[in-house]
Amino acid sequence: MNEQDNHIVTTKTFAAVWIALLMLTAITVSVAKMHLGAFSAFTAIAIASAKAGLVLWYFMHLKYEKRLLKFLLLVPILTLAVIIGLTFVDVWYR
Repeated sequence: MNEQDNHIVTTKTFAAVWIALLMLTAITVSVAKMHLGAFSAFTAIAIASAKAGLVLWYFMHLKYEKRLLKFLLLVPILTLAVIIGLTFVDVWYR
């Protein structure tokens, strides 16, 4: 693809993603009111990851990038996930 290629995303798509983000935010608020114990943080991070994925995929146009850039984005995300996961394991077993 040339740098001049524009990816036109319809307003309908942006509106659908925005509504999905609002729904995920509402789910986050409702789950925060539930007392899930040790799974509260995990649930909040999972929902936040889904919201970040939507923003990256549609609003930042990651959907139209080449595989190499998508892979290079996965590496720090997986590293961060491992670090957060190990932190939770450390806290749970203290």
